[in-house]
Amino acid sequence: MAKEKIVLAYSGGLDTSIIIAWLKENYDCEVIAVCCDTGQKEDFDAIEKKAYATGADKAYILNIQEEFITDFVYPTLKADAIYENDYLLGTSMARPLQAKKIVEIAEQEGAFIIAHGCTGKGNDQVRFESTIHALNPAIKIIAPWRIWDLKSREECIDYAKAHNIPIAQTVEKIYSRDENIWHISHEGGNLENPWNEHKPDIHVLSKTPEDAPDEPTYVEISFEQGVPVAINDEEMGPVELLIALNKLGSENGIGTIDIIENRLVGMKSRGVYETPGGTILFAAHKDLEKLILDRDTLQYRNIVSQKFAQLVYDGLWFTPLREAISAFVDETQKQVTGKVKMKLYKGTAWPVASQSPYSLYNEEFATFSEDEVYDQSDAEGFINLFSLPLKIRAIQKQNLEGIPEAQKALPKKVFKGGEFVE
Repeated sequence: MAKEKIVLAYSGGLDTSIIIAWLKENYDCEVIAVCCDTGQKEDFDAIEKKAYATGADKAYILNIQEEFITDFVYPTLKADAIYENDYLLGTSMARPLQAKKIVEIAEQEGAFIIAHGCTGKGNDQVRFESTIHALNPAIKIIAPWRIWDLKSREECIDYAKAHNIPIAQTVEKIYSRDENIWHISHEGGNLENPWNEHKPDIHVLSKTPEDAPDEPTYVEISFEQGVPVAINDEEMGPVELLIALNKLGSENGIGTIDIIENRLVGMKSRGVYETPGGTILFAAHKDLEKLILDRDTLQYRNIVSQKFAQLVYDGLWFTPLREAISAFVDETQKQVTGKVKMKLYKGTAWPVASQSPYSLYNEEFATFSEDEVYDQSDAEGFINLFSLPLKIRAIQKQNLEGIPEAQKALPKKVFKGGEFVE
């Protein structure tokens, strides 16, 4: 009888390295390891060899960087979706795509079981499994962290040593990291005590602001329909553009945050995130929208941005609501075309200039100098109508409370022609 096939979401890190051996010990199965290259700085040839060396029957390495940017990062960027006003959703955006690719491999291999290394305390288990259920409900899931006897990463390290599995983690350096072309996250270790300031040596992508140059760097970013397409007027593809902005952001200490966030599973967690290029893009895109979108559209988009961010964080990418919000966002982005000049300096990225052929900013209307297009006397009628509900409410209040006789006796006058007249 043929062995059951289990497709494993594989990274080559601590958890998934020992899961191959654990699956072999506990199931009569073939293990198919699938590693998705979303831009993490890894030796993927070495990861593939490691998968086979630790017991995998087959291994896939999938380069999904461009699809990650165009189909997940850009829709989130266009929506200005930031979870709890801090987190730029680096891991959250990657998981549904990774799970989608793993489902595709499972279907290709005729497998109906997928395993992953997400812990039972984290968000990623929800993101992976919600995506799998949405795309192929026939697939069953094995989550070792929810069922095995290992209770800590220290025990995982001991298990790896006992099975001669090479790993990078040690008890002394035990950060849990997730990296892709958008960001890198750091959790665990001394970060678990929120009173501990994170150490400068935690940084992988970016300099600290203290080590950044003493002179600012300027960069111009061009957008077409909300999507970045060029840096300093040089057109670039999605991967090339993000790599270039990551380099600029890293050199200037941009995009490192240390936050407490509310996990979907109900607890708070602390993480340090480095998102150098993404931080620049979000600031530039938001500034361009202010130039182009009318007030009501921008305000309503800000409302749905919060919901979009929560859906992505919660692993609900493949849902009707997320797709509907994206359709609305795409409509708002049809004229979000133009250029933003960004100033990068010691950990801060802010817009200093912007231009667009669709700009709603009109210098003739906005100027404090004399102009012929705006009659300031028109404002009086507008204010009278705008404040009419307030005036009616005040009159009603006076009628209910009674108006002093002295006030009633005042003659009704208006200001006209430079003087008060009856």
